[in-house]
Amino acid sequence: MILSKKNLLFSFLFSLHCICLVNSIELTFELQDKAKDCYYENIEKNTSVTLEYQVVTGGQYDVDVIIESPLKEILYRQVKSQFDSHTFVATVSGPYAICFSNEFSTFSHKLVYMDLQVGEEDALPGIGEQVTVMTQMESTSQDIHEYLNKIIDYQTHHRLKEAQSRKRAEDLNHHVALWSATETIAILLVAIMQVFMLKRFFTEKSPTQTQYKSMY
Repeated sequence: MILSKKNLLFSFLFSLHCICLVNSIELTFELQDKAKDCYYENIEKNTSVTLEYQVVTGGQYDVDVIIESPLKEILYRQVKSQFDSHTFVATVSGPYAICFSNEFSTFSHKLVYMDLQVGEEDALPGIGEQVTVMTQMESTSQDIHEYLNKIIDYQTHHRLKEAQSRKRAEDLNHHVALWSATETIAILLVAIMQVFMLKRFFTEKSPTQTQYKSMY
């Protein structure tokens, strides 16, 4: 079966898009209560790095975030942050530490999403190196490649929002069900106590009845 030029173009762009994502690290992990997780990445000097994170579920949806250079210098610090994005340029080569802390939480664990982009994204092969003006197919290929990157970013953010909203809805449903069960039990207890009290009123003998019976 022979593929059309259009299908070949999209297949080629899809494969190139997958290859170009090697400099991007996406990770979703669970951060336990009273815990601190650090991730290390070897970064060369003068390399641009972008960190984007978001707390998906857990507690008040906040964590402490620290980016530390190989020289133990604090490049970025946020306390009880829900989401943020930070870009910096590596001043020295070596392992950079990205730490997420939930040590302030006593019982709630968090689900955290992290996206680390190291370096600039490579251009499509044969396009970034040429000096002449790009042809219409090359220009279209570059536009489609950029649109695919935007689509992936939008899909990622929508998935995070959907997961966060779903978790909040499940928590709300749990609280409503728990409160409804508590009210139901309280109503049943009050009804039982009322029946018991009414039954007691009709079964107890009054003093006049007791004296009247004692005379006979």
